[in-house]
Amino acid sequence: MYLLGEQPAYADQLISRLQSIPGQLLDGLSPCGAALHVERSENLAAQLPGNQLFIIDNGLLHALVDERPLFYLQEGDLVGLRQGIDLPTCRYTSDEPITLIPYSRSEVFKHIYASESRQELFIQYLVGHTALLSDALARIKQPEVRPATGFKHFSKGDSLIHQGDDADHVFIIIEGHAEAFVDGVKVGDVQKDEIFGAMAVFTHEKRSATVVASEACTVMVIPKDQFLNLMESNPRIAHSLVESMARRIDLLNKEVTGLRQPG
Repeated sequence: MYLLGEQPAYADQLISRLQSIPGQLLDGLSPCGAALHVERSENLAAQLPGNQLFIIDNGLLHALVDERPLFYLQEGDLVGLRQGIDLPTCRYTSDEPITLIPYSRSEVFKHIYASESRQELFIQYLVGHTALLSDALARIKQPEVRPATGFKHFSKGDSLIHQGDDADHVFIIIEGHAEAFVDGVKVGDVQKDEIFGAMAVFTHEKRSATVVASEACTVMVIPKDQFLNLMESNPRIAHSLVESMARRIDLLNKEVTGLRQPG
């Protein structure tokens, strides 16, 4: 079995060892019929008897799980272990002729269980394939982001951030309420669960406002680089930020409209 895409460093050696195992497992057991020749197939499993296992004697099989190409099987690989088990559909396709050697499924397992050494080989075969697939999953799965967040407590009147400071962190008010000021003039409120301090992170500019606690506040502090990663891996954070920005834009629109009204 070869996985599609980049292979881990140890893969070639492991794959070579795994391909040699089926022949050792079936050593001393006769095929249950003549070799099966298939010119090409879009769903080979549907053409194969459920009571047989096969070794690929010649050719290549592509395996698609949930219609996504995942790996391919080649000479020496065992086909049919998934038959009769309630697992996600794996469709085998072949674009060129392939030759399969059939063995009775029940006789294969009797043959394996009759020898401790063959049992051990079979376990190695299954665990080896599991290791390859687990490695592939680990390489394509988005890593979970666990930001090195901290919590700060502020008393009423304390400044949470200062206008003109560098933007190294993003903040979320966990408890309490704060107000935003630009050049000493109040420009808005910061509510519980609201994200603030993110705009300067995105624009790479200095803080555009000072935020002052209007009551005792507990604030979550997230380093800016980890906040950007968190945005990518957690859509809820992005959604919360959009909501926060939308509220501020709405308030600004109302203020501008009010200023334009004839006095």
